[in-house]
Amino acid sequence: HVQLVESGGGSVQAGGSLRLSCAASGYTADKYCMGWFRQVPGKEREGVAGIDSKGDTSYAESVKGRFTISEDSAKNILYLRMNSLQLDDTAMYYCASRYDCHSGSWWKVVEPNYWGQGTQVTVSS
Repeated sequence: HVQLVESGGGSVQAGGSLRLSCAASGYTADKYCMGWFRQVPGKEREGVAGIDSKGDTSYAESVKGRFTISEDSAKNILYLRMNSLQLDDTAMYYCASRYDCHSGSWWKVVEPNYWGQGTQVTVSS
C-alpha cells in the first residue's frame, strides 16, 4: 500500500524559495514514477513536474527554470525545489505516483495512482 506524505509548505515572499518533500512508503522505487501537482480553489489541478525511476524529468512551462524535481531513492523521498516564487505559484501542492511508467513526462498523459494529502504554499508580495 503506497503512502505519500508531503511537507515543507509555508508562506514566503515573492522571489523567495521553498523546498517541498514527499516521503513515500510501500513501493519499489524502480517501478514508480513520481510527480508534483498543484491546485488553487476553483481551478483544476495542474501538473507541475515529474520524474521517472531513471531520473528523467519534465516540467510545466510555467515553472521551467525555477523549479527542480529530484528524488533520493535510498530514502524514498521526493523533492521539489522552488526558486523565484511568484504570486501565482500559490496553491496546494500534491505529491503523486504512478506505477508501471517509464518517462518523466508521465504526468502529462496518464493519471497518478496515488496521491498525498497536500501541503499549502502561499506566496505574498
